[in-house]
Amino acid sequence: MGRYGTWATPAKSLGKSRISATLEWNEALLGNRGRQGGEPPAITNRSAMGIFERYVFRQAGSALLIILLSLSSIVWVALALRQLNVVTSQGQDVWMLVKMTTLALPNLMAIIAPFSLLIASIHTLNRLNGDSELIVLTASGATVWRAAKPLLALALLVALGVAFVNHIGMPWSLKKLRDYVVMVRANILTQVIQPGAFSSPEEGLTFHIRERAQNGELLGLIVHDTRNPALNQSYMAERSAILQRGESNFIIMHTGHIVRRTDKDEPSQIIAFEQYAVDLDQFEKKMDDDTEDLKPRERYLGELMYPEPTSSAYRNAPGKFRAELHERFSNPLYPIAFVFIALAAVGQAHSTRQNRVQQVAIAFVLAAGLRLGGLAMNNIVVMNESATALLYLLPLSAMLGSLIVMERARRRLATSRFPGIILDPIGDAFSAALGLLRRRSRGNAVHGRG
Repeated sequence: MGRYGTWATPAKSLGKSRISATLEWNEALLGNRGRQGGEPPAITNRSAMGIFERYVFRQAGSALLIILLSLSSIVWVALALRQLNVVTSQGQDVWMLVKMTTLALPNLMAIIAPFSLLIASIHTLNRLNGDSELIVLTASGATVWRAAKPLLALALLVALGVAFVNHIGMPWSLKKLRDYVVMVRANILTQVIQPGAFSSPEEGLTFHIRERAQNGELLGLIVHDTRNPALNQSYMAERSAILQRGESNFIIMHTGHIVRRTDKDEPSQIIAFEQYAVDLDQFEKKMDDDTEDLKPRERYLGELMYPEPTSSAYRNAPGKFRAELHERFSNPLYPIAFVFIALAAVGQAHSTRQNRVQQVAIAFVLAAGLRLGGLAMNNIVVMNESATALLYLLPLSAMLGSLIVMERARRRLATSRFPGIILDPIGDAFSAALGLLRRRSRGNAVHGRG
């Protein structure tokens, strides 16, 4: 045997594109320990392990991108189906549907990205274990942190991405979406009316025309408005045209009737006219109160921390601003917590014959419960300011619990050579402090006797 011996995972199990980590052994350590059947030798070639960490990072990163794109596509399709009425009943083109649906997507990225990272981490760790790479890594004397470092680095990148979306991407997209919604509502009555079709831009309001003339006139117009229970009215006109004056739009009707009914027990009133003008603003969909006031999620960080004094939304519900602010800062902790959960569930080396479906299922259930708990806690913070700290304690407690599980799994290993993760350093520090106190007490006793 030369100066170094090499252990590598079989090439067939890794495939031609896979990189096997080469573990170099010290000859003296191999002679003193490896030949006597003692503890495994320590790794001395750190560049080989750097290759292994980069390999894990590439595997997890590529899986994360594929999963994130897949989940985002599914969510985008679901949003597009919900907004399909923009094309069908509101007369907009497909490009407007694509823009509005895409702008609504960043609002959900803070939830999609951590779960994508969780799936990618579990997939990567299962793949490493299936190819016996975790077993070789453990046998070489390394701890689970060799595989955890690249996953945690990836979690930090995802956390930065979530923070960027929360503070910049989401407010910008929601503000832009708000502008599009206002524009669609402003143009709805000029675009929604389709010949031969009954269009309902909102509940209780129906439009119908027989045909549209080449000069833009609407022939055979019927407008049925039952939004106000106290006043039901219908407009019928032979000819009509839409006229714009400044920021207002008017519909000018020629030769028609107005049918009004104020009481179901009273007969309807029929009013004939030769020409009648109606402001189209009364037909636009009524928005919520304080439409000019931005919602908490539509505000940038400065606008959220220091809302304008005239903001009625802040005066009516300051708890929503507080909850949104702390939600943005606590969200980046979930990608890191999910990686710790994956490491605690499937990060330890196991035989390929052992079934790890149960650990994977537990990891998903814990991660989903943790995120649902965070969303529920956000609603509690709206009503109770004292519960704000729990938004941060939930992901931090998941990290601590995962570390304890990993430490207990490490202690169950047959060999005790591997360094502790948490409890050993704490125990060593505690023992050192006790030793120092004992030496001081003995010194004081000696001086007292003297």
